Amino acid sequence: MANDTIERDESPLRPEPDNVALETRPEREKSLARVQAVPWLLVIVLIAALAFVTWKAFFEQEEGDPVASAMLAFEKQNQLTVFSSRFEVMAESVDERGVLGVNFLKSRQAMIIPATVEYRVNLANVGRERMQWDPATETLDVQLPPLKTTVPNLDEKSARLFTDGNFVTGGAAEALIRNNSAVAEEKASVFARNPEVLALARTAAKEAVRQNLAIPLSVAGYGDVTVNVTFDGEDAKR
Repeated sequence: MANDTIERDESPLRPEPDNVALETRPEREKSLARVQAVPWLLVIVLIAALAFVTWKAFFEQEEGDPVASAMLAFEKQNQLTVFSSRFEVMAESVDERGVLGVNFLKSRQAMIIPATVEYRVNLANVGRERMQWDPATETLDVQLPPLKTTVPNLDEKSARLFTDGNFVTGGAAEALIRNNSAVAEEKASVFARNPEVLALARTAAKEAVRQNLAIPLSVAGYGDVTVNVTFDGEDAKR
C-alpha cells in the first residue's frame, strides 16, 4: 500500500493589514454621507425655486408700479360694502273672499316694516384700464363702476300691522302679509335708488376706496399718495 503524503501548510493564517481596513471605512462613510445629502439638496433647491416664483408673481411686478399694487389690494377684497341704509316702508293691500263668486268678506291690511339695503362696489371689475398713475404729482386716479344694491332685507318680525275687516280668515291674513311683503320689497328697492341716498352711498364708497388704496400704497413705500376716486360719468377732480 503506497504511502501518500499530503503536505499541509502549517503556517498560520495571514491577517489582512490594518491599513486596508483603515482605508476602506472612510470611503464607505463618505459614500453614505453623499447619499444622505442628496435629499436635503433637493429640498433646498425646491425651497429656492418656490421663493423665486413667489417673488416673481407677487413682488417683482409691484416694484415701481403703484397700479399693480392697487390691483393686488382690490383682489384681496373683491366685493366691498361701502354703505348701509335702514329705513321704513309702508305697504297696503286688500283681500276679498266669498262664496259662489259673491265677495262678502273684505279685509284690508297696512304694514309698516323696517328695511335694510347695502351698497357695494365690485372691485373685481376695476382693472388696470380704470386706473391711471401720475408720477409727477404722485396721484392715482381710480374710476369705479356703478354701485350695486342688495335685495332689501325686510325685518318682518318688527313690522307693525293694521288690519281692517269684519272677519279676517286665516287664509286672508296670510295672503295680506304675503302681498304686503312683496309691495314693501318693491318700495324699498325704489327708495334705495333715491338720488339723495345714492349720493350718500357714493361719497362713502369714494372714502372707503381711498383708504383701501392709500394705506397699502404707503406701506409699499410710495409715500403719501393722493387717490382720486370717481364713478362712471364723473370727471376726475385734481
